[in-house]
Amino acid sequence: MTGFYRPRPATSMPAGPPPRRGGHLSLPAACLVASALLMQAAAPAALARHRSHKPEAAPPTSVAAICDNADFQAKQQAFENGGPKGDVAVHICGTVVAVAAHSSRTRSGVHGYFYVAVAPDISIRIVTNLDEMHTPAWPWVSKGDKVEVVGRYYYDSYRSQGIDWTHRGTGRSWPIPGFVTVNGTKYD
Repeated sequence: MTGFYRPRPATSMPAGPPPRRGGHLSLPAACLVASALLMQAAAPAALARHRSHKPEAAPPTSVAAICDNADFQAKQQAFENGGPKGDVAVHICGTVVAVAAHSSRTRSGVHGYFYVAVAPDISIRIVTNLDEMHTPAWPWVSKGDKVEVVGRYYYDSYRSQGIDWTHRGTGRSWPIPGFVTVNGTKYD
């Protein structure tokens, strides 16, 4: 790696700091430059989750009145095939296949997480904002529960996708109220 100081073996190392040559950075300076470059490269992905960037399309204004897993799978496939990214409204239903044992505090509040199978080989992460929803203490869903979810589907990458905004509140960035129905009991 050109520009980084590599110590010489102890037998040939002169006393004092390494000699400075034009164009080379000290180790602390090189670390600062490297971290700045990494932060710059990571900025688009970080902005995607923070929602501080402008969406590529206007937010949706409606969602299917009934569960439509085929619509969700079509949207997911379009994103995976490189289609334009943007948050989309979805209305899914299925069986809970996994539940996080504990809730987590994030910058936007306390959240509970679970996964719903929408097809035999497809499950999706559900993000519930427990500070916004009227629910019992977490976890209020269990593996095997039948659920129906309305929310905002986000797709940042194959490994970073899910459905959030599953509560009744709306805002400037998301106009559609969400909900989660568990075995017939609706939580919003």
